[in-house]
Amino acid sequence: MKKLFVFLMLSAAIVAQAQVSFGVRANTLVNTSSSKWKDISSAAQGAIRSPKDNAGFNVGLSAKIKLPVISLFLMPEVYYTNFKSKSTYVEANGNQVELAAKSNRLDIPVLVGYDLIGPLSAFIGPVFSTNLSNNETFKNFKEEGSKNFSVGYQFGANLKISKLIINARYEGALSKDQRKFVNNVAGNNSKINYDNRPSFFILGLGYDF
Repeated sequence: MKKLFVFLMLSAAIVAQAQVSFGVRANTLVNTSSSKWKDISSAAQGAIRSPKDNAGFNVGLSAKIKLPVISLFLMPEVYYTNFKSKSTYVEANGNQVELAAKSNRLDIPVLVGYDLIGPLSAFIGPVFSTNLSNNETFKNFKEEGSKNFSVGYQFGANLKISKLIINARYEGALSKDQRKFVNNVAGNNSKINYDNRPSFFILGLGYDF
């Protein structure tokens, strides 16, 4: 009991000495999951040519908790994320169906970072996501349901210029956001399973208060 008390007191002292700052963030998301896009360069070109189909955005808040003594920091964040991803499927009768799954998500990255040199820092950690909407309809297909919770990961770097933050990161998936689209046309019972947890290259700006 005495050891636990000492541990709690030390933890409270560390938190009390930690430097905490807050900021706002706005990012552009480029979908890099589609087989059509082989690298970040071509993905960016696709996002410029057809932003509604290949790009998204998120806006949110970020906190940086700089731990005392060591150069590590914690960076919890919360974002509203909006994007659309497209895939083409071939039905049994040979018809091609292009699905565009829309997503509105609440994303909560919990990142651990390290101050590298000067204004440059790097970070890595999980991101927890939950859908804010589901059961979308697209052409003859209706979304039968979607997974409410999924997990991904992020790694990247921040460059701080005064109070301005330039942010670049990559987001991958650790679990799937499995969706099922069902054809509403009478007599057509085709169903398509679709994973809507794409990978993203994320680039954005922020401001720290």
